[in-house]
Amino acid sequence: METSRRDSLKVLAGAGMAMALSNTLAAATAQADPAPADTKPPAYRGTNEIKPLPFDAAKLKGISEKLITSHHQNNYSGAVKRLNQIQQQIGALAKDAPPFQLGALKREELIATNSMMLHDLYFANLGGPTATPDGTIANLIKAEYGSLETWESEFRTTGQALGGGSGWVVLNYNPRNGAVHTYWSGEHTQNLAWGTPLLVMDMYEHAYQMDYGADAKSYINAFFQNINWVEANRRAEGVHAPGKA
Repeated sequence: METSRRDSLKVLAGAGMAMALSNTLAAATAQADPAPADTKPPAYRGTNEIKPLPFDAAKLKGISEKLITSHHQNNYSGAVKRLNQIQQQIGALAKDAPPFQLGALKREELIATNSMMLHDLYFANLGGPTATPDGTIANLIKAEYGSLETWESEFRTTGQALGGGSGWVVLNYNPRNGAVHTYWSGEHTQNLAWGTPLLVMDMYEHAYQMDYGADAKSYINAFFQNINWVEANRRAEGVHAPGKA
């Protein structure tokens, strides 16, 4: 009986130690594992969504369905996914991480964010039903450039200047003087401070190489055949107060 009782006590003691060890490991694991994404502040969740193409990819003029879908699925979607990963990495940084680690991630965050947003705007201002600008945006262009032809010539030539490299051509609304202006951007981080993009043309080679090789000029011609001026005008009306054009 005594031997049996001692054996039982040993079993119970062993079970208690095992349970205590299990609880300790569970607590340590809970501290080591990062919090689920949905419990983190929004800045660190990385939940940016990929927007679908707002037009039928097979119906663009001079820009193939293969090119535009590749552009959307690889370059644009890749930027959104990269941004989500970067934001999650920032949220997972240790509190005592050296500042240069955060600095490097913040630089990449800005690049990925602007890439996502500029691509959103670029795709949205394609596939339009109208061939020429009208309404508020046309009035703004004429007020700044004298004529639509003068503006278009500068916009096209700015794009050609970026051919063979990378960057964007952006018709921006400048709230400082209530006017539009075409700006050159050599990369994703060069943008007009506080400006609102009204028309965006992607001049990275991935936007045209599959169809036109190094012939950036022909791509620009195709871009102008597909501008959604209704969307561009909607943007202009959203930022420009009536009576200022």
